[in-house]
Amino acid sequence: MKSSHILLGKLNTEFKTVSAMIEIYCKKNHHSEALCKECQQLMDYAEVRLDRCPYGENKPTCNTCPIHCYKPEPKEQMRLVMRFSGPRMLLKHPILAIRHLLSEKKNINPKPSPNCSNRHVRLQKGEKK
Repeated sequence: MKSSHILLGKLNTEFKTVSAMIEIYCKKNHHSEALCKECQQLMDYAEVRLDRCPYGENKPTCNTCPIHCYKPEPKEQMRLVMRFSGPRMLLKHPILAIRHLLSEKKNINPKPSPNCSNRHVRLQKGEKK
């Protein structure tokens, strides 16, 4: 499970969940201990999408979000990863899995507040990337 150096708070927890799911998927389907190139690219893409999510810290889970920010190909890859890894997360990372399931039940604000993305907050503080 990988942690992000650019994501803060709940977004970093969300990234840990996504990275754990990708690691489970890659290990079982691509038969490698380390992430393959394709899975690493998906993880990097997910990190950028989380960083730029207009909801920021109030981000809903992706499947309940009214804004679909993934391009079609990575969206399909992530769907396959989550479908495979979701049930296995309860055994490997139960706390992250339960947290993720609970966050799916939260009410969603249909329109995010302006300038609350993680990237916007980082750039205001003077960090780069």
